[in-house]
Amino acid sequence: MNQIFHVAPNGNDNSNGSIHSPFCTISKAASIAETGDRIIVHEGVYREWVKPAHSGYSNINRITYEAAEGEKVVIKGSEIVNDWKPVSAGVWKAVIPNTVFGTYNPYKEILSGDWLIHPSDHALHPGDVYLNGKSFYEAASLDEVMKPQRREFGYNPPWTKRQERLLDPDGSVYQWFSEVDDENTTIYANFHSFDPNKECVEINVRKCCFYPEKTGMNYITVRGFEIAHAATPWTPPTADQPGMLGVNWSKGWIIENNILHDSKCSAISIGKEASTGHNLCTRRQQKPGYQYQMESVFRALQIGWSKEKIGSHIIRNNEIYDCGQNGIVGHMGCVFSQIYDNHIYNIATKHEYFGYEIAGIKLHAAVDVQIHNNRIHNCTLGTWLDWQAQGVRVSKNLYYNNDRDFFIEVTHGPYLVDNNIFASNYSFDNVAQGGAYVNNLCCGSMRRIKTLDRSTPYHFPHSTQIAGTTVVYSGDDRLYNNIFVGGFTIPEEECYSGTAGYDDCCESYEEYHEKVCSAGNGDLEKFIEIEQPVYIDGNVYLNGSKAFRAEKNLVVMPEFNPAISVIEEAGSVYIELHVPDELLHVSTRVHSTDTLGTVRIVDAIFDDPDGNTIILNTDYHNDSRTSEPVPGPFETLTPGYNKIKVW
Repeated sequence: MNQIFHVAPNGNDNSNGSIHSPFCTISKAASIAETGDRIIVHEGVYREWVKPAHSGYSNINRITYEAAEGEKVVIKGSEIVNDWKPVSAGVWKAVIPNTVFGTYNPYKEILSGDWLIHPSDHALHPGDVYLNGKSFYEAASLDEVMKPQRREFGYNPPWTKRQERLLDPDGSVYQWFSEVDDENTTIYANFHSFDPNKECVEINVRKCCFYPEKTGMNYITVRGFEIAHAATPWTPPTADQPGMLGVNWSKGWIIENNILHDSKCSAISIGKEASTGHNLCTRRQQKPGYQYQMESVFRALQIGWSKEKIGSHIIRNNEIYDCGQNGIVGHMGCVFSQIYDNHIYNIATKHEYFGYEIAGIKLHAAVDVQIHNNRIHNCTLGTWLDWQAQGVRVSKNLYYNNDRDFFIEVTHGPYLVDNNIFASNYSFDNVAQGGAYVNNLCCGSMRRIKTLDRSTPYHFPHSTQIAGTTVVYSGDDRLYNNIFVGGFTIPEEECYSGTAGYDDCCESYEEYHEKVCSAGNGDLEKFIEIEQPVYIDGNVYLNGSKAFRAEKNLVVMPEFNPAISVIEEAGSVYIELHVPDELLHVSTRVHSTDTLGTVRIVDAIFDDPDGNTIILNTDYHNDSRTSEPVPGPFETLTPGYNKIKVW
């Protein structure tokens, strides 16, 4: 018989968990809840790591953890420290027994792992210090805490933004430094003019806040919580990937209506587990990280990586911000999932460290993942899909004020990017092939890059089973009905705005096939030397953006600046732009599975995860499109000035 357990700060873990005799920790309820049970948590702050002990059995027979309706419930991985001793002007120290941390001391553990790049001159730790909710920077030495000064952290390409946090008017930073011996952890922190014993000062204590230690804890719902302050480790695709909240190699979770912030690295994890490899490149230096990642894919298949056992999660209506590495992370465990209606911002903008796994959403092997209707802004990178993004659809998302909006890498298609607003100065990097970009607004520069030194897997359609591996020749893309706006150049990068970057490609598959056949005997070399075909039509090019040499139906207005701006106003977001009349009269068509064709390498079509036909007949707002749709994400554009609500 299904049960409802209640949790409240004034409860008792020796009670029965009823509404009248609640438990006092969520962990107690998590230790006994079985499939079909609900755990209702009442208002308060719970400083614990919740580790679900049992699995739900199906999508309609799950275990649900939820905040009581209308009540604010906070789960924190931190503890309050209010016994600070003065050391010198502004500098205080706290001595914490190591027993507080258990087996994982975030001030002793080193933040390390595959593809973590900076800083290179000193170690960082997953611990952190918060003054009234704002995180400090970790100092390289005690002397730096004693004499704070403004300095740059981590990796800062010239086009990136920094999230300035806790700076004094003179530009000096709030920093901490720790020393750990056999018995105690001593934390030194410069609070400047604040008295830490009179403010709310918290320190990271726990690796996670809500994360099962066992894999295969399926069909769990987590709803309505605020979750913060986890000492999460670096989460590359070649390692275990624990998040502040995560599923740990399971199936069928629903994560909805939560507020997640201030995870040292990752907020939500739907990713890999440790048995298929854990930072082996960093630890052994025997093979390239690329090779270990390839091995992890095949090892995952050996332990049951399949649609029947892994993935199919729903992540929706969450607010995620102020995390060091990513908002949502996953490798292989993310397959067949849906990520939508989330608000993700201020990810990896503290720039305390840098590595190649940083983004608002960073997924590897995101087979058939659907990413739509999200608002992603003020991130180092909005969305990064890496390896095996086969069947991915990125649709109707709002990107702005990111260092880069979108990055897709070493995947072979089919993948679909439609009806998105890419409003940052740097729209996307395309290090892939076999994609379709339809009805997007692209306000920034982009790059198209071959990758001929890494062969990565592709799959049988809608499956985790691998059909082969290949390099990225670049091309085999479709670009229809987009608006491209020029005017920004990425410093020191080979970039372009528009589709002229495809000018070396063949105009059709027939031309490509003829060139391959005419090349005579040969194998790999002629496929490397002959550029793949592209299919480009119905696009609009403004403010200096340039068109593919063979595009037939297009509008090019190099002098017209649409003056696009994104405005946050009274809790909503609007986009302003000026539209030339010519934009509304370019010859276009509604595209679909039938018109997008078959990608060359994978020999697969652009259908949905269930194998159904996709018809792109609605716009960003789900308004119906005409048979000759307006280019870009909005069907309702009018000549002249437009102000459109987009969130």
